[in-house]
Amino acid sequence: MTEIIPHWVTKQADINPDGIAVEMDHGDTLTFAELKEASQRFARKLAEIGVSKGMHVGILSTNSLDMITAIHALSYLDAVGVLLNIRLTTEEINYQLEDAEVSHLLTAEQLNEKEKTALNVGKILSFSEIQSYGEKDVLLCTELNLDATFTIIYTSGTTGFPKGVIHTYGNHWWSAIGSALNLGLEKQDKWLIPLPLFHVSGLSTLIKSVIYGMPIYLLKKFDEATVHEAIMEKGITIVSVVTVMVQRLIKQLGEKSYPYTLRCLLLGGGPAPRPLLEEARDRDIPVFQSYGMTETASQIVTLSPKDALEKVGSAGKPLFPAQLKIVDQDETNVGEIHVKGPMVTRGYYKNDAANEASIKDGWLATGDLGYLDEDGFLYVVDRRKDLIISGGENIYPSEIESVLSAMEQIKEVGVTGKKDEQWGAVPVAFIVKNQEVTSEEVLAFAEKRLAKYKLPKEIHFVAELPRNAANKLVRNKLLN
Repeated sequence: MTEIIPHWVTKQADINPDGIAVEMDHGDTLTFAELKEASQRFARKLAEIGVSKGMHVGILSTNSLDMITAIHALSYLDAVGVLLNIRLTTEEINYQLEDAEVSHLLTAEQLNEKEKTALNVGKILSFSEIQSYGEKDVLLCTELNLDATFTIIYTSGTTGFPKGVIHTYGNHWWSAIGSALNLGLEKQDKWLIPLPLFHVSGLSTLIKSVIYGMPIYLLKKFDEATVHEAIMEKGITIVSVVTVMVQRLIKQLGEKSYPYTLRCLLLGGGPAPRPLLEEARDRDIPVFQSYGMTETASQIVTLSPKDALEKVGSAGKPLFPAQLKIVDQDETNVGEIHVKGPMVTRGYYKNDAANEASIKDGWLATGDLGYLDEDGFLYVVDRRKDLIISGGENIYPSEIESVLSAMEQIKEVGVTGKKDEQWGAVPVAFIVKNQEVTSEEVLAFAEKRLAKYKLPKEIHFVAELPRNAANKLVRNKLLN
């Protein structure tokens, strides 16, 4: 049976009109009533430029009030938001625009004609350009169908080809409910988002705001001094973080202590170093490790406050509506993590092969390895065998290998992750040459085709790459 709920922005504006929905670090705020008004006005302007029900609309933007307004505006038109990573190259963005069948692209900045021509999409308009349009008299959505698609966010597959993860309104709804049942919901809660809204962690917290009636404190980008000041002075209770952020915040904190108002640093983006978690515990810094992915609409397993001190290193237990099992366990009980629940994506956009490989009977095969202890707590051993997590960003070696192998001077290439104190890990490339080529030439080639964070931080020229009996590359031996 199809589940229908009132439009969450409209509902929150009705029951909590003067409550703060969004607070920016530079001081701008929006109440829920103002958010509703701005989003509906923006929706009518989008209708004026031709956006209608079912259309896929790309959003290419840094965190801002305009971006938030645009996301909610699309929900009032029953259109789908395709959230694009601003750090990608034009080539990478074009792949996603075409694959997601995007008809309109909304941008934070006004692009020049050359930049517009380089992007393969019909209409490109900046937020400010859209504001100059009139408002079309259209019927806006008053209800949300929880089975309807709300957003698409791309995640790189292990083959190196990005996959569009479909998120329904129901996925986001149940993610918010599961989080509240685990972390609790307090009247004074204010959730700080230092992560991009085009990442599922940032987006899911934005949706929690309108479901909970909770203010979010939004940063354009992470800065440890700004986050530190907000925690100390602005009544922040929860912060979404990745490992490198926690490291910088602890350094910024120095010998001081956080106020009692801070009740959770929600840590995602891959397993954290145990010494860091132990330092946080010893200093009464409330770091709660979690496990999730784009496919699960953010966290699906989270350590609860009552277990944080006893289970350091664990990601916790599945959120209340979720299930988890470990499949194909080895002799140490480590196996692949499979998850199931109403926050899990129904599939990848236009990708039957990936859907058949990853989703069976509602269970999502994550590709990640982990084990459960005797009390049922999850420990993530590795976030996919070959995945490199650098500063919270997922980097797949095969994608870099695919790009570099296009150079005629390169015979073979293997990429793996190397531990890095600042970023957690960085990509390193090992190259067998066909003909003379320099590291500088390789990087110049890669810079045109890969986002900056995906560029190899080291390039080593070798005589051969380690391979197994089936002639497959053995990446874990590249650094040996």
